[in-house]
Amino acid sequence: MTSLTQRSSGLVQRRTEASRNAAVDKERGSDDEDYEPRQEEEDEKGDSKETRLTLMEEVLLLGLKDREGYTSFWNDCISSGLRGCMLIELALRGRLQLEACGMRRKSLLARKVICKSAAPTGDMLLDEALKHVKETQPPETVQSWIELLSGETWNPLKLHYQLRNVRERLAKNLVEKGVLTTEKQNFLLFDMTTHPLTNDTIKQRLVKKVQESVLDKWVNDPGRFDKRVLALIFLAHSSDVLENAFAPLLDEQYDLAMKRVRLLLDLEPEAESTKANANELLWAVVAAFTK
Repeated sequence: MTSLTQRSSGLVQRRTEASRNAAVDKERGSDDEDYEPRQEEEDEKGDSKETRLTLMEEVLLLGLKDREGYTSFWNDCISSGLRGCMLIELALRGRLQLEACGMRRKSLLARKVICKSAAPTGDMLLDEALKHVKETQPPETVQSWIELLSGETWNPLKLHYQLRNVRERLAKNLVEKGVLTTEKQNFLLFDMTTHPLTNDTIKQRLVKKVQESVLDKWVNDPGRFDKRVLALIFLAHSSDVLENAFAPLLDEQYDLAMKRVRLLLDLEPEAESTKANANELLWAVVAAFTK
């Protein structure tokens, strides 16, 4: 009886081990399918929940001067870039999507943005943008939403869509997450609230992530890119802050990085959006900035 129990126990153990090995083999064999979520988990390993940044916060952090605590006065691109970040962030969180392309295959920029889920995100800016999209009938296109959320409209009846003080509100989020601090600086005629960098580790991790995505971790296939990293590259470029991430590179590395960024910018959004696992709204935002 004892030997029978032992044999049964051994059989169960072997079956358990076999199942475990099969699961490992399956995981190894599905690298292509699971590349994106696994990469995101690796990127966030060791991070506390408070230091995980949204796309808007990452783009702003790349644009902020570390010591001065403000973006360049000459940068007039970051405002619309941050609105594009919001749309993609909401799409990646399953809140927004594009309407169906239909039998006549509408282009990305002709398709309307619709609310997929109205569940709160926990981020006030995102929830405010989501509320606007949800309550707007008829729906608007991606290009229209970028303009409306930026306040770039001649229609006085649509000025209420503008999200105000976006950079300041994002900076305060980063202060709460321990990345920035708040100071007052005097500029001769006026005082201005600035947000110098206090946590250099998070900034360097972000810069390293951008650099590695086009250097050591370059995959030469947009479909295998982590969607957040891909969106970050496009929107950092559209916001005119990508150069800040590449500034520390050696000349050869810089040239290679910019060459690969150019390869991404030369992609055709319409074609990329039809590929497996592609996020159509992400590519619609890319099309709006690169058309």
